[in-house]
Amino acid sequence: MKICVSSTGKDLNAEVDQRFGRCQYFLIVDTETMKLKTISNESVMSSGGAGIQAAQIVAKEAVDSVITGNIGPNAFQILQAAGIKVFTGAEGTIKDAIESYKKGTLNETGSANVGSHSGIGGRN
Repeated sequence: MKICVSSTGKDLNAEVDQRFGRCQYFLIVDTETMKLKTISNESVMSSGGAGIQAAQIVAKEAVDSVITGNIGPNAFQILQAAGIKVFTGAEGTIKDAIESYKKGTLNETGSANVGSHSGIGGRN
């Protein structure tokens, strides 16, 4: 299964970025092999529409699920339309988040958990 985790860094020891649309990186992880693909988030400095752009980047990777701290309504809507499950509230390292996902201790979210533009200026 392929999952995407919003990340502050380029490897499994990086922290989960609490902002989906404005995270530094997306780590695409195959949960069976732990093979890792790192994608820089081109929308991190966007003046607007960062969540939409980020969700489009992730949807192109054909992931099954997204793990993040928080996600806004526009990004959530795009991921949901693409059939991608979203898990919010993740904390700690990417490796910890993946282990929680595998154990089933992360909760799938049914809607955005922050408002539009909440990640601007580093806010969660």
